[in-house]
Amino acid sequence: MNLHILKTDQDYQELLNWVDAQFDLSVAPDSKSGEDLQVALLLIKQYEDVHFSIPKPDPLLVVKQKMEEEGLKNKDLTEWIGSKSYVSSLLSGKKPLTLKIAKVLHQKLGIPAEVFLA
Repeated sequence: MNLHILKTDQDYQELLNWVDAQFDLSVAPDSKSGEDLQVALLLIKQYEDVHFSIPKPDPLLVVKQKMEEEGLKNKDLTEWIGSKSYVSSLLSGKKPLTLKIAKVLHQKLGIPAEVFLA
């Protein structure tokens, strides 16, 4: 296989087919074919990152979803964030989500920090 930067969908599909065949052959990771397979997987990942990117979630929607999962109401966040009206304004997008509040929501609700940094 001639490994190169994937520029077209056809390049991508051909490499996917080649990788599939290599898995069927159960190539050894430390062999030349195994190293080529690892490079091919990196090329595929790079192509997918550019052409099939996953959009970042809206932090406020994630907080609301987590609240729903946990059975929490706006008033339940007041002890961590502030008044009920402030929590309501925050969750409606009228008040900014500060780094301090994001840190609290990360710690208290277990939401990954990456969600707030998107």
